This record gives sequence, structure tokens and C-alpha cells, in this order.
Amino acid sequence: MGDHCCVKLLTTGCMRLESRRKRPFGPRLNFSAEEAVQYQLDALMFNDQPRQDYGIEVLYRFAGFDPFERSTYFGPFFDLGQFERFRRIFHHSSYRVLLGHKEKKILSSLMVKEDQYKQRVWIRGARPEEEEIFQFTMVQRVGGSWDGYWLTESLLHDGDSFSGGVAY
Repeated sequence: MGDHCCVKLLTTGCMRLESRRKRPFGPRLNFSAEEAVQYQLDALMFNDQPRQDYGIEVLYRFAGFDPFERSTYFGPFFDLGQFERFRRIFHHSSYRVLLGHKEKKILSSLMVKEDQYKQRVWIRGARPEEEEIFQFTMVQRVGGSWDGYWLTESLLHDGDSFSGGVAY
């Protein structure tokens, strides 16, 4: 009888693990602000695994903007409600260095307020001599369905990333 209970618990445990795997990767209540940034950068480093632009999908899930309003997530006001518009920013601007990047180094981290965190990161891209600096601003939501979660308020390029225009 004891073995039967263990088998039942193992089966139940496996089923729970399986259902967790099916949940799309994104913000989790137990992630710190720093972990949330790290997971997003890791997703972009392996952007096309397990499928094309999966890393960008992960960032879209962490994005703390209202899809029905214009956003300053990338600096200038953009309508980013549709994933395709969000995705294009990464492929057609200085943000593309993040896709499949080879190296990253945290330059600075600052807890601005109890619910706001900033981190500057140096990125070495996949192409020769490609390097850029980006700043993540994370905010911890209070109230609603995202209460306690760290979401990305903005991801800014240190330079004038849109001077050449954006295919948007």
C-alpha cells in the first residue's frame, strides 16, 4: 500500500511539472528585478530557440505597457500593442544587437525606489565590432493580476537608436 501512495504522488507530481512546462515563459512572482532582466537577456541571446523570435516573445510577455495605448518602452511613443510591431523594433534598429548576442556585462544596477529598478548592460553582438549599451527599467506592480511581479517599463538604447528611422 505504501508503494501505491508513492506512485500516486510521483504521478501527480509529474503531471504538475508537465502543466508548468506548457505555461509560456514570462514573469513569475518569485523573480527579483535582477533575475527578470537576466532571463530576458538570456532569451534574447538564444532568440531563435526553440523557434524563431522566441526570445522577443519572452520580452513581450515581460513588457509592462498597456497594449491599447502608445508606449515609451523603447523611448519614443510607439503603438506596440501588436506583437509584430514590437518584434520589428528588434530587427530594424540598433536593438538587433541583442538578438543572438555573444556576451553581456552588467555595468550598473540601481534600486531607484522600492518598486523601481534600473540596470545598464553592455552587449557584444554576433556581428564583428557590434556592441551597444542598454538600460532596463523594471517596475514592480501593485494591485491587479500582476501584483508583485517585476515587469519591464522600458528598454532604452544609450544612443540615438531611431535617428535612421524604424521600419515600423
